Amino acid sequence: MRPTPQSIQCTVTEAVFGCAHGRGDRPALIDLGAGVVYGYRRLAGEVTRGASGLVRRGARRRQVAGIHVDNAAAQTLAVHTVIAAGGVAAPIVPGSGEMGELLAEWDARLLITTPRLAESSLQAAEDSRVRQVIAFGQARDTVDFADLLLLESVPLPFLDPAVQPALLTDDGGVLTHQDLIMRMHALDRVAALEKSDVLLVTWPLVCSLAMTTLIGLALMHGALVVVAPGLSSAELSATIQDFGITVMALSDGSIQRV
Repeated sequence: MRPTPQSIQCTVTEAVFGCAHGRGDRPALIDLGAGVVYGYRRLAGEVTRGASGLVRRGARRRQVAGIHVDNAAAQTLAVHTVIAAGGVAAPIVPGSGEMGELLAEWDARLLITTPRLAESSLQAAEDSRVRQVIAFGQARDTVDFADLLLLESVPLPFLDPAVQPALLTDDGGVLTHQDLIMRMHALDRVAALEKSDVLLVTWPLVCSLAMTTLIGLALMHGALVVVAPGLSSAELSATIQDFGITVMALSDGSIQRV
């Protein structure tokens, strides 16, 4: 049965990572392009410790945080870290020429990036009210995300999923925690993911809302997510065989069982 808004009493963080620590080191997310592998316990731990680090460094509830990264693993970690800290995650398409204007329009004070995009992110920060830029790795004039994980932990804010904003969409709309979880449940009626599934996602980062929804749904169920955008036909076949793919999210937006 599809849940009603009244039946959703948890946050996105609780819905997606509530069972993650019990799954231990089982693989959760493999980003072939970035060469990154996350187990469930590590991914959930970095989200919560990273969120605590953001709060300790001054992040406030409902503040928009820009996310300008070049791989799906970084986007997933950044989006969920910001959401867990009580912020509003706002993915930005890499190469956007209006990034500074967008950040200023959103009144963003935080920008999360990757080292390859750090220079353009810093320039956008100068053109806006962003006060700190955090990178997944070392880059000039940025805070390394790894340093957030070392800070003494603080309690994360209490969030009401019915009204707490979580994600800014491409058209400027705002999704609450409840809205995003509802989207995951609606997608589940199509994808029907299970713990035993291995999901291959070939969507580009520009599909930020769709990717956040699908990856969040897969992690909620305990499935393994393999991200590999832009595969050729031969590479697609090899990836399906190598990883035992059971469900594919293809570049045309469709989701099909292998």
